[in-house]
Amino acid sequence: MKLSLCLNSATGSLSRTEAMDLAKKHGYSAVEFWEGKDFDLGAYKNKLSENGLTVACMGGGGGELVNPEARSAYLENVKVCLENAKTLGAKGMIATTGQALDTLSREVQRESVVEGLKGAAKIIAGSGIKIYLEPLNILVNHKGYFLYTSQEAFDIVREVGSEDVKVLFDIYHQQITEGNLIANITANIDLIGHFHAAGNPGRGEPYLGEINYSEVFAAADAAGYKGYCGLEYWPKGDMEESLKRCIELYEQ
Repeated sequence: MKLSLCLNSATGSLSRTEAMDLAKKHGYSAVEFWEGKDFDLGAYKNKLSENGLTVACMGGGGGELVNPEARSAYLENVKVCLENAKTLGAKGMIATTGQALDTLSREVQRESVVEGLKGAAKIIAGSGIKIYLEPLNILVNHKGYFLYTSQEAFDIVREVGSEDVKVLFDIYHQQITEGNLIANITANIDLIGHFHAAGNPGRGEPYLGEINYSEVFAAADAAGYKGYCGLEYWPKGDMEESLKRCIELYEQ
């Protein structure tokens, strides 16, 4: 397991470039962020290079994958974000489904997600960059979001049938949604491209709360996972102390 620092959450109000300096200061070799387009690409590239940082993942353009009528706009976003990801040497881009629609059946929306991801897979083919589909919890943080269970996410990725499209397994979200973390992770490790981590309850530091991350990470490692886990948490205590403790506890 390799750690990545999420610059949208763990580094408070710092600018992304300031946060990159802080990541380097505390020993992180990789970062990630939610932006996929409409940011200062040159500034990000220069600061990443200056600090020798890898981009574990970044935004994939958002959009409404659940809506067939929005697919062309989503795929255009993917094209733009892919070029930015290439420029920054990013490993992957995050895909979210959007909110569930009252006007379409769940079956139609699910099929639209599959077809949208198939289209995105064609766009990114041969780039070396992956797309990570993220389910989110709807009990606490993202009410109304379409995709919330890991099993449905795994089934969608299987149906897409591309090695370039994987699941982003957010351990915090899935603890809230379904628990059974280690069993769900190890049984589907070949379909997981990226992890996120935060403490539960409260989405604070991963070393606080009910999730034993040392055991979860060890199980993923034992199952053969070689990718990144993004620390997507909001510090409850001192920000820099939390960054220090996270790297000490979980860097392997």
